[in-house]
Amino acid sequence: MATACLEASTVFFSSLSEIFYRRELFPLSWCLIQSDAGAATGDMEFFKHSDFDFLGKKWPFIYLSLALTLAGFISLAVRGGPRYGIDFRGGALITVSFANRPPVDKVRAALSGKLPVDVQELSGKPEDIIGIDAQQDTALQASRQKVLDSLDAAFGQPANGKYNINAGGAATLADHLRDPLAAASIPMTDQQLQTLVSNIMDYRKGHSGLIKSLDELASVPGVTPPVLNVLKQQTYPDSVAVVGVETVGPKIGAELQRKAILAVLYALGGMLVYIWFRFEWIYGLAAVIAVFHDTLITIGLFSLFNKEITLTVVAALLTLVGYSMNDTIVTFDRIRENLKILRREELEPLINKSVNQTLSRTVLTSGLTLLTALALLIFGGQVLNGFAFALTCGIIVGTYSSVFVASPILIFWHNFMEGRKRSARGAVVPPRRPNAPVGTAAKTPSAPKDRARPGTAKVK
Repeated sequence: MATACLEASTVFFSSLSEIFYRRELFPLSWCLIQSDAGAATGDMEFFKHSDFDFLGKKWPFIYLSLALTLAGFISLAVRGGPRYGIDFRGGALITVSFANRPPVDKVRAALSGKLPVDVQELSGKPEDIIGIDAQQDTALQASRQKVLDSLDAAFGQPANGKYNINAGGAATLADHLRDPLAAASIPMTDQQLQTLVSNIMDYRKGHSGLIKSLDELASVPGVTPPVLNVLKQQTYPDSVAVVGVETVGPKIGAELQRKAILAVLYALGGMLVYIWFRFEWIYGLAAVIAVFHDTLITIGLFSLFNKEITLTVVAALLTLVGYSMNDTIVTFDRIRENLKILRREELEPLINKSVNQTLSRTVLTSGLTLLTALALLIFGGQVLNGFAFALTCGIIVGTYSSVFVASPILIFWHNFMEGRKRSARGAVVPPRRPNAPVGTAAKTPSAPKDRARPGTAKVK
């Protein structure tokens, strides 16, 4: 019975897969299968039978890597380390919305001189993000209030004794409206008042946290003309509103910073152990050096371009570590295969041949991923800018490091070991005879000479 059920299920799923991948029903799936088959047979290769001398051009790229690494270290030393975001250094991110959004330079000018802040512009949205550095909660609250007062003085409207409907929450608005509604002879129970205020808050939340004009509330359920008249008498819509506050304490920021560094180091250590087990230890060391090289250059570029390192950037660095390691392993795997096939070929031509054989795969994967990262960098906005910048730089650096950094390490190690073997063979000295003076080589006793010709016997 079990065997019959197993055979029936096998026939069913085989038929289902055949129907699913039929060209007439799913032409896109058919095209994908055909393209995969073409890639497997070599039809998708961009570089067929290429013979580029990559390792012959390794020194310019090695010098470029050294220059970028040195420039990054100098920039980090001058700036006092990486420029960490609020996630790591502690503080608050205040998202501010404007009825008529001013240029970001004017926002910075309104806050400059009062307290150290960092203003970021959100493209496509009427909000700005203002970062505040503070080491204590009391200082954080004072800095936040100073930011609000400065922005309100520069871009806000005078209160004239009225309540700012864009500032408080539902409970505060209900307290300001309860007595005026009763004085205007508008019968409303406490439950009805709470429903009215909740509807107003929902409308404000759906419009970027900002009510530009009180006349807009005429479409809100429960806002009748008498209620709207009371709202105009008691409240006013300020043109600046805080729509979000994210706070990170300094202790939490330091802990996140420590864990982020450990995450990158653990990833590198785990990959070193895996490649050591999968290949040889020198392969693992070369791959980890190449990935560490990519990470250092990317962090140096962040410092050179004065960009913040946030949690999303750490996620991009971990993604970069895995991506660059995968690219390096593909090349190393082809080198190992060729070492078994081309036993008599020198190592450098063999590595060149291996890199050329994997060139099409490298261009396809790295090129498509680079296009995606560039699209995020250009169109992703300020929130994804750091993530996309890290991926873009890391893909470019990681692709050439697999060829021009990891592979030369194998060649240098091979040449070093060959040199040691030759030195060891050249240093072998024949043993001295007993009681012979130093420097006198031992002479091997010669066999007694047989004067008879081969095949003749001696006559006594």
